Amino acid sequence: MAGSGRLATELAPGGTYRADFSDTPWWLTLVKALLVFVYLMLSVVVVIWFERRVVGFLQQRPGPNRFGPGGVFQTLADGFKLVWKETFTPAKADTFMYNLAPIIAGSTAFIGFAIIPLAGEVNLFGHRTPLQLTDLPVAVLLVLAAGSIAAYGFVLAGWSSGSTYPLLGGLRSTAQVISYEIAMGLSLVAVFLYAGSMSTSQIVAKQASLWFVIPAIFSFIVYVICMFGETNRLPFDLAEGEGEIVGGYHTEYSGMKFGMFFLGEYVNMFTVSALATTLFLGGWQAPPPLTLINDGMLNHGWWGLLWFTLKLWGFMFFFVWVRGTLPRTRYDHFMAFGWKLLIPLTLVWVMAVAFVRAAMLGHLGEASVSAFGRSFYVSLLIIIGVFLLGAVVATWLIESRNEARREAAQPERPSEIDPFAGGHPVPPLPGQTLREPTHASHRSVTAGSAAGRSSANDHEEDHRG
Repeated sequence: MAGSGRLATELAPGGTYRADFSDTPWWLTLVKALLVFVYLMLSVVVVIWFERRVVGFLQQRPGPNRFGPGGVFQTLADGFKLVWKETFTPAKADTFMYNLAPIIAGSTAFIGFAIIPLAGEVNLFGHRTPLQLTDLPVAVLLVLAAGSIAAYGFVLAGWSSGSTYPLLGGLRSTAQVISYEIAMGLSLVAVFLYAGSMSTSQIVAKQASLWFVIPAIFSFIVYVICMFGETNRLPFDLAEGEGEIVGGYHTEYSGMKFGMFFLGEYVNMFTVSALATTLFLGGWQAPPPLTLINDGMLNHGWWGLLWFTLKLWGFMFFFVWVRGTLPRTRYDHFMAFGWKLLIPLTLVWVMAVAFVRAAMLGHLGEASVSAFGRSFYVSLLIIIGVFLLGAVVATWLIESRNEARREAAQPERPSEIDPFAGGHPVPPLPGQTLREPTHASHRSVTAGSAAGRSSANDHEEDHRG
């Protein structure tokens, strides 16, 4: 996918290209920060409408279709409603933390985009500058750190609300983030080993001839799974399961305080999708066939923003499609999947990538590896990745079969129950019907009630005496 001229030299295998900000004055950095903010806010407005329309189509209902053509202005109406909606603070809440939590959740979501390259070098107000705010030798770690800070917003919201259900949601969020950030971080180690850098611009440059989704296919699959766990999206939205804990950590929030959590969730979706695009799908670079047009013209300048946006929205459609397709998982299944499957197999994968890369480079360096040798090692990594994916599927099938056997071994639930059996009235479970209580059980309950009333009367008479 190499282009021509200066870009082809910078993106050559073994190169050390990094974004050049030497012609970027401070005021232009502020302008780019404003552009990134507007890009994200407009994307959030569009994706909320897009999600509601797509999920409505999947569920055979129209979705928003009243305000504007196709309901396109419905998101703006909802935003105004949140702004003017009454807000309140629960009586038992920790006021400072209660107000701070939505600010943390909403604002930290934007930090990750500071190091995401939206395109290559572009001409902006007479200056040649990368369409990226900044770059660091450890830029990817900044995104992971910002995501970890955002988790504090959920935890503090649940704790500071002074209510049971938000507290449960906050605890779930803590366990969920800790579990799946480990697997996500391990999945990215393979990319760091293959690129030899944590700089986002350099990782994109290293994918000039081969996107990392091919040699690091297992890392890509694990990262996509962890994307849902990190953003609290179905089927992994256990921290806000409406059917179990009402609304989770934001149960006691309303108005724009709730809107900040809502905004943070969608911006986080764009952040993890942008990171996946950067690390696995070549970033802003054009797909392989298009790089051959006019000597790579479509791989330069503002064209990169188009390819980056298309890849980004491919992930957003996947988010929406999964939400409209899969049910919420059980919490114990979710945690067991992360700790017993993803983390151990990702550790095996990282060691395999390290050994393969060491064998590929040896002591001669990457530039000395022939095209045949590079293809061989890439094929070896693909085989290892497919084998580990097969291990994940096989383990899941075996565990599902064992659980089905355990459930089948349990005694069958009777279709009829005696509500007074055991001395206490018990309501029927789903699928059960009540039958007439036996005289013995009914008499025992009646006698117990009479004894209770007699004891209460005796206590009352003693008190009067």
